[in-house]
Amino acid sequence: MEMIKKTVSSHPNLSAWFVLALGMVLILVYEARDVGLQGMQWFWLILITILVAGACIWIVSWGDSDEDAEEGSV
Repeated sequence: MEMIKKTVSSHPNLSAWFVLALGMVLILVYEARDVGLQGMQWFWLILITILVAGACIWIVSWGDSDEDAEEGSV
């Protein structure tokens, strides 16, 4: 458990990406289960969903560097 805490605290963006991607994929699979997608369609849809989650975390993290710079200058 201690190793997980160290990993999450040392890589917060990667951890957030993993959690967001997992949640998004679970919602996607639940909502699209009866659509009748083929295997490759599922693969690409899940891959793009994971990449979108990464882009969301990347965009949200843009503000982190601004806050760090402000704290360092005070």
